[in-house]
Amino acid sequence: MVVPLIVRDIAAAIGVLLIATSAASVIGTLIVPRPVSNWLTRRVDRLVNAGFVIATSHIREYRRRDRIRSAHAATLLVCQLIAWLGMFFVGFSLLFWPMVSGGITEAFRTAGPALWEIGEDRARGGYQVAILDIASITGIITVTLQIAYLPTLYSAFNRREQEVALLNARAGVPSWGPELLARTHYALGSGVSSVDAMPDLYAGWERWAADIAESHTTYLPLVRFRSPKPLSSWLTALLAVLDSAALFLALSPEAAPTVPARLCLRAGFLCFGDVARAMDFDIPDDPDASRGIAISYEEFLDAVARMRKVDFPIERDPADAWPDFVGWRVNYERAAFAIARELDVVPALWSGPRRIDGPQIPPFRPPEGRPDRPRKSGPAAT
Repeated sequence: MVVPLIVRDIAAAIGVLLIATSAASVIGTLIVPRPVSNWLTRRVDRLVNAGFVIATSHIREYRRRDRIRSAHAATLLVCQLIAWLGMFFVGFSLLFWPMVSGGITEAFRTAGPALWEIGEDRARGGYQVAILDIASITGIITVTLQIAYLPTLYSAFNRREQEVALLNARAGVPSWGPELLARTHYALGSGVSSVDAMPDLYAGWERWAADIAESHTTYLPLVRFRSPKPLSSWLTALLAVLDSAALFLALSPEAAPTVPARLCLRAGFLCFGDVARAMDFDIPDDPDASRGIAISYEEFLDAVARMRKVDFPIERDPADAWPDFVGWRVNYERAAFAIARELDVVPALWSGPRRIDGPQIPPFRPPEGRPDRPRKSGPAAT
């Protein structure tokens, strides 16, 4: 069957459109230093995410789900590259169709050697050779940019995880805001509170949140990179820091480092909002305080009890502090919960629901005190 020339010309125009779409996606994802919306990369992200959701939908144990999802980011990067090269291949093949005899199959055979370096060069004439050269350069540039893209991703990932690992020693694993305040005051049982270190911590996490907001919206696959340890997550770490600042300001306004804590909260909820919107969640710029928060007053009292257990200096009655805590948390809770559910991060306390119902995991706490070491017998024991 001979396809009319007009149909082949239309197919060639579609091929140009496919090439332009794939090129725009490559440039926007790998080169432009700002978030660029592109349907191709978003569609790939959704398909890969759907595959992992299906693969983990029957697994109730979080650690097993985390092991499977640890391959999510790498799979996404590979699938992005395949989608770009595949669309280039189809686009250049359709572009060749009006110029070759032998039908669409011959067009694919002609375009193949340029992108895949497989097969025999079938281009004839200057026009075909020029298109083949452009296709070859396009494939090389795409693969090169993807390879050069990886160090940028892993550099941002290492920066992120360094601060998360440092926080794990302070706030426990999984991180939880009240635990951070309690452990900081307890100071490893030294008897000397280290709460005066909180201003520096809040200042550091203010800068960290700004870095995350910039890097994770510009290079969105970074959101899918999971922490090396299953009970650790950048999201629950930031949520713990913000909750600790909100608790400190609500319960102990005189002792709290007001300016560093407020700046950290501001940077944190801007970070959560920017990342959530980059992931296509509908997060308003100005949250509605009348919606309240998902944390109940009873859970708030449990947190206060944890802080009182280590004699944390609490200045206000919890009933008076509760409205202020709600007023702070309402700014970032909705965005944080949406991202946590999408990424299926560790179900830490106060981190919201997941697709698969399961118990929230409290921070691991070592036994209080240290067991007495057996004394050696003999002269050395005297």
